[in-house]
Amino acid sequence: MKLAQQTCTPCRGGVPPLTVSEAEALLPQAVGWRLLDSGSRLERRFPFQTFAAALVFVNRVGDLAETEGHHPDISFGWGYANIQFYTHKINGLHENDFIMATKVNALYADECAAA
Repeated sequence: MKLAQQTCTPCRGGVPPLTVSEAEALLPQAVGWRLLDSGSRLERRFPFQTFAAALVFVNRVGDLAETEGHHPDISFGWGYANIQFYTHKINGLHENDFIMATKVNALYADECAAA
């Protein structure tokens, strides 16, 4: 099943983070995202035409995060939003991070189509 069709499962810790090889194998499904910090974080910068458009997107990402129970680090400003995922409880990446990345990509595609 594709990552975008999956739902995040609670990570209570006690599991190892994905290895760099495992993260690299999932990365093609998270188009536009990149691995940071030796493969322990996943990040993408999304461009926008205005501050308001970035804010709308960030709020939609926040709603998705609440629904999925998996929350990113977000920074944004005029013309951009940076979204970063990693699983705090394991101090690295989990499959949930890639699930969320693909879902955030879908939100962005929706935003671009609506503009």
